[in-house]
Amino acid sequence: MNDSSTTLLGARPTLAAVARLAGVSNSTASLAFSGTGPVSDATRERVLEAAKQLNYAGPDPRARSLRRGRSGIVGVVMEERVGDAFRDPIKIALLDGISDEIAAIDAGLLILTDAGETAQRIEDAPMDAVVLVGCSPRLDESVAMLRQRGIPLVAIEGGPSDDVPSIGQDNREATRLAAQHLHELGHRDVAIVALPLTRDRARGPLTAENVRSSSSTTGNERLAGARDVFPTAGGWTTRGSFVEEGRIAGMALLSDPSRRPTAIIAQSDLLAAGVIRAAEELGLEVPGDVSVVGFDGVRVDGLWPYDLTTLVQPAVEKGRAAGHAIVEMLEGRPPRTASFTSEFHRGNTTAAPRPA
Repeated sequence: MNDSSTTLLGARPTLAAVARLAGVSNSTASLAFSGTGPVSDATRERVLEAAKQLNYAGPDPRARSLRRGRSGIVGVVMEERVGDAFRDPIKIALLDGISDEIAAIDAGLLILTDAGETAQRIEDAPMDAVVLVGCSPRLDESVAMLRQRGIPLVAIEGGPSDDVPSIGQDNREATRLAAQHLHELGHRDVAIVALPLTRDRARGPLTAENVRSSSSTTGNERLAGARDVFPTAGGWTTRGSFVEEGRIAGMALLSDPSRRPTAIIAQSDLLAAGVIRAAEELGLEVPGDVSVVGFDGVRVDGLWPYDLTTLVQPAVEKGRAAGHAIVEMLEGRPPRTASFTSEFHRGNTTAAPRPA
C-alpha cells in the first residue's frame, strides 16, 4: 500500500513518508521545510508536492507548541559555514542518521552555525533539543546560551562539558592502527595533514604552538594516534576537509625532494584525495613514491584508479545514536551514549617505501 492510500485510511502522515514519496533522504526533506542547507528549488518543490499529496503540513512550531508544548524542531549546530559543512559527506551522513531517528517523533531539522550566517539565531530559534557537531571551546558560548534556555544537548565527538551526553569515535585508536600499518611497511619519515586545529582555522605548517592551542577534539585525537607510532611527525594544518586543502598541503609537503616524506596520514579522505592530486601534479607515483592514508571511508569522486587505504567510520550510525539520545531526553528517559569503532581498509595507496 502506498503512502497516499495509507493517509486516506486515517494514518497520521510523517516526514519519513514525505521523504519516501519525494525520493529524498529524511534529512533533505527536513531541510526543505526548515529552509536551511543547500536544498535546490526543484528538490524543495518536489518535497512540498509530496507533502501536499500526503496532507502533511510540516513541522509547525506554533501548532505543536499549542498541542504538546514542543516546537517539533531539533537544531544541529555546526562550527563551519553551512555551505562548507554540506561539502563534507560525513556531515551529510550524520544529518541523515539524526533525521532517521527524530522521524519517530515527527521532528524536523534546523541547521545553525556559530559563523552567524543563518537567519535563525541560537538565542531565539524555536528548538526542542540540539545536537552539537564538531564540538570545541568555540561552542562554549552557544552551549551556555542553550543551557540558559533549558534546551537538552547531545554532542557528536567531544562534549564541551562532562554533563553533555556525547557520541564518541575511536579517533586515536583508529589512527594509531593506520600509522602502525605504515610502520610495518617500513616507513619512518611520515607527515600528517590535519583538520583545522585552531579557532581561526589557520592554514600552515603543523607546529608545537598550534597543537598547544588546538580546540579540535577530533583533530587532536587523530594527531595523538599518529604520534603514538611516529612521535616526531610533522605536517600541515588545513582550513577544512576539502580536496583543494589536501592538494595545497600535499604541494607544501612533497615539493622539496630533500624533505619529502615517504608516507602521509591525512585526517580525512577528502584531504587524502587532495594529497594524491598534488603527488600526481608533481610527477610522483602513489604508492611508489609516497603512500597515502585517509580517514572516513567515504566515496570521493575522481579518485579512480585509487582504492584509498583508510579508516571507515560509521557516520550514519553516529547520527542515529545522537538522534536516538535526543528522542530519549524529550520523552523523559536518560539518554544512552555510544562510542563507535572504525574499520581499517587497506587499499592500493600504501606500500613499502622504495629504497633510497
